[in-house]
Amino acid sequence: MNINQKTRQVQQQSIQSFTNKTDAYSFFNLLTSPQLLDVVEAQLPNHRERLYPPTTTLSLFMAQALNSDASCQNTVDQHVVERVFNGLPVCSTVTGAYCKARQRLPTEMVSELVKQTGQLVAEQIPEHWQWQD
Repeated sequence: MNINQKTRQVQQQSIQSFTNKTDAYSFFNLLTSPQLLDVVEAQLPNHRERLYPPTTTLSLFMAQALNSDASCQNTVDQHVVERVFNGLPVCSTVTGAYCKARQRLPTEMVSELVKQTGQLVAEQIPEHWQWQD
C-alpha cells in the first residue's frame, strides 16, 4: 500500500468515526458556539418557537444527512430519545412536523453557514498545507 492509499484509508476511518459519533445535539452545540452564533442569529427567519425551530431543524437535518439510516423516522426517533435523555417532555414520533420544518429552512441560512464554516476550517489549515505561489 502506498502512502496516498494509506493516507486516504486513515482519512476515511476518521470520517467514519466522526459520523458514528455525530448527533443532532452535537451539531446544535456547534451552531450555537461563539464562532457561529452571530451568523446563525443573523440568518434566522421570523419563526414561532415550535418543537422544531430552525436551529434544531438544521441540527437534525445535518445529523440525518450523515447517518447511515437517513430516514426521517430514524431522525425523529433519535430526537425524541435525546429529548427524554435531557429531561425534556416526550413528543410525538410522527415525522410530519419535522419534514415541514425542514422545508421552511431558508436556503440562504444554510448557504451562509457553509461559507462561514468553510472560512473557519480554512483558518485552521496548517501553513505547510497552504497554497504557495
